[in-house]
Amino acid sequence: MAGAGSPDRGDMEAKDRLAIPPQKMPEQEPAERVGNLREVPLGYTPEMAVLEAKRCLHCKRAVCIEGCPVGVDIPGFLAAVAKGDFASGIRIIRRRNVLPAVCGRVCPQEQQCQLACTVGKFHHDPGKSVSIGRIERFLADWERETEAVALPGKVPSSGRSVVVIGSGPAGLTVAGDLVQLGHSVTVLEALHEAGGVLVYGIPEFRLPKAIVSREVKFLEDLGVEFRLNTIAGRTIPLDELMREYDAVFIGSGAGLPRFQGIPGENLLGVYSANEYLTRVNLMRAFDFPNSDTPIQRGGTVITVGGGNVAMDCARTALRMGAERSIVVYRRSEVEMPARREEVHHAREEGVEFHFLEDPVEITGGPWGWVNGVRLVRMTLGEPDSSGRRSSIPVEGSEFVREADTVLVAIGNSPNPLVASSFPELETTRWGGIAVNEATGQTSVRGVFAGGDIVLGAATVILAMGQGRIAARAMHAYLSTGRWEGLEEAIGVAGTEIGSRVLV
Repeated sequence: MAGAGSPDRGDMEAKDRLAIPPQKMPEQEPAERVGNLREVPLGYTPEMAVLEAKRCLHCKRAVCIEGCPVGVDIPGFLAAVAKGDFASGIRIIRRRNVLPAVCGRVCPQEQQCQLACTVGKFHHDPGKSVSIGRIERFLADWERETEAVALPGKVPSSGRSVVVIGSGPAGLTVAGDLVQLGHSVTVLEALHEAGGVLVYGIPEFRLPKAIVSREVKFLEDLGVEFRLNTIAGRTIPLDELMREYDAVFIGSGAGLPRFQGIPGENLLGVYSANEYLTRVNLMRAFDFPNSDTPIQRGGTVITVGGGNVAMDCARTALRMGAERSIVVYRRSEVEMPARREEVHHAREEGVEFHFLEDPVEITGGPWGWVNGVRLVRMTLGEPDSSGRRSSIPVEGSEFVREADTVLVAIGNSPNPLVASSFPELETTRWGGIAVNEATGQTSVRGVFAGGDIVLGAATVILAMGQGRIAARAMHAYLSTGRWEGLEEAIGVAGTEIGSRVLV
């Protein structure tokens, strides 16, 4: 008898499904893509998507769903794709995920739904799990290219209004969920384009901005209103928002860059990852001279850090004309938090990696421009609080590596603007907004929060998961008026509208 998470051994198809090889996604060649900003992976063909979907074993216990922060019915959409029914497949995804084209590209599926996949476990290789994310991407692209978007039917108005501060992944999720439950939703975005980190922080070659715009338009078609160039707490005081709307969601993200506090960080040619990527992605520095946004080009670029943002910086630098793009990271490659796929792509493109090195000073010339980075060699000690091994400087090992530009990609802190404008909000010791993890409730009645402003810098899908938790609780609050004991009220309010189920 099959156990939980395993295929039915009596199903003779299982053996055939396990024999299907993983479908490799076509990509631009490294030598070609390093000279353009076009997307690196080219996507599945319909035939590849169908064949990959047929690898799913349809386990009795869908452990892949347990690995998805927003609970997408993964076996359901894979079964539809395996039959060639792409319209049903994308409808199933959209019941739980308002950003499928985004998630299919940038979510770390290999650490979430695909890590739990039984197929990978049967092969003793998580790399051979069903490529859930690539199929999700295919469906979202098919929907866009065929213009097969089917909007959910209009639902009666609840008469309640919600304002969402920030149009990043958490805010977009809240907006999409609540508008489909009949509430009036307005999203305030400080920048001139909606999408938050999706438009300013993730390079075009990983997430084309047209994809984000399309997902935002989908929400607009559902009835969500977007107000751009509007800073909550500045353009509109928060107490005014509290009077005008029945509930508030704060999803203002983690946009405050961190630095190491070492000498030389104020030199010309030193950028935070946020500034560098925003100049390139949102302010179109890549399109010179059509766009005159200034940015340092050419020479040797050193990126400090080991996460996905560091990979984005190092790969972007090559596309902006760097002769050498170097990543320095204070631990070994094993501890590096970046997705393996991103590291692989960076290496293919010519990014150099130097592990067990940490900057102690950024050096400059007489005109105040960077000319190098003084580094110290590191050795690994015992695991730290995050589970990674601590890094320890090696005495007497300092040396200088020449550089023309330094990009600091060591993380971000929560955006302090909203919390500082709303002193009644309880915050955490590291500056995030304190919430009830089960509901997203803050210390102020009617105000909810989620995403990076709560988690710190996290993944797109985790921010969306928090948005979904908050949306359920906000619907319950708007429907019942209860604040105390809101967790219990969620079941009372109900969260099913047509085919849309927020559970």
